[in-house]
Amino acid sequence: MARAIGLLLLLAHVLSMAAAATRYPRCNAGDRAALLAVRAAFNNASYFQSWTPDIACCHWYGVDCGGDDYDYDPSDDDRVLSLAIIRDDNVTGAIPAEAIAGLTSLRGLMFFKVPGVTGPIPEALANIPGLTDLTISRTGVSGPVPSFIGDKLTALQSLVLSFNSLTGAIPPNLGNLPSLTYIDISRNQLAGAIPPLLLSKAGRKNQTAVSLKLSHNNLTGTIPAEFGAVNFMEIDLSRNQLTGDASMLFGEGKEELDGVYLSRNALSFDMSQLQLPRQLGSLGVSHNFVYGTIPAKAAQLEMLNVSYNRLCGAVPTGGNMASFDAYCFQHNKCLCGAPLAPCNH
Repeated sequence: MARAIGLLLLLAHVLSMAAAATRYPRCNAGDRAALLAVRAAFNNASYFQSWTPDIACCHWYGVDCGGDDYDYDPSDDDRVLSLAIIRDDNVTGAIPAEAIAGLTSLRGLMFFKVPGVTGPIPEALANIPGLTDLTISRTGVSGPVPSFIGDKLTALQSLVLSFNSLTGAIPPNLGNLPSLTYIDISRNQLAGAIPPLLLSKAGRKNQTAVSLKLSHNNLTGTIPAEFGAVNFMEIDLSRNQLTGDASMLFGEGKEELDGVYLSRNALSFDMSQLQLPRQLGSLGVSHNFVYGTIPAKAAQLEMLNVSYNRLCGAVPTGGNMASFDAYCFQHNKCLCGAPLAPCNH
């Protein structure tokens, strides 16, 4: 009986290994060589300890091949489609773009929480034209946001360059990318104006909803009027030096808009004229020069902060308003009503 159970367990193990072999029939030799070059460039850091000869490269830590996170295509079974180097202080040095460019089928590339990765974003990444997702976040990377991203990475859908030390202006040619729906370049040291056609190709009204996060930079100028034609789901421009109007972000046709964050700028517009979309859940406009009254539809919001502005009139009632404390409304010109002082009639 014990022998039979042992044979069954052995058979199950063999079948499991066969299934894995069917899913990843082999490890592409070119991809394997490229990955070993990446490991060598990072001085064989402990992050790569699973990258050994007895394990197929499709099973190495941080590596994904066909059939995992991307649309399944049998021809991709042995090709590396995604490389993620994450959460490791021992990975140090510049991004080895020449080695990474050897992964010619790569679609996703991520460097996340690796503060020892430094230097500029290398132009050799332009040699990976099929890249759809690029994340370089919470690293020591510095220098400009390179223009080759808008010129060469035409398949890009998601660009995350947050929490780095990037400087300079946002390249206007990012607006050329037809499939780009998500941009996060927040918490850097970017300066200059916001390009007017950013996300405009994929995010025109009644098309794909897009997200833009540029908070905690040194951006100046106005919010582009062209953003009024973009179908935003979320937009975060807080903690910059932006001026002028922001009302184009609201109104009819913005029914997928879920969050707008504009706090700590120098924006000036009449809040009473805003048409808040039904789906909007979060609105932050604190520390600006917003005037007028708070629209009654603000009661539908789950998060609201209008403090440190020039608003007047009674705070709306009903809906979710009772969940907001005085902090959300303080330091305005003449707001009144709960949770502030009663209005004088």
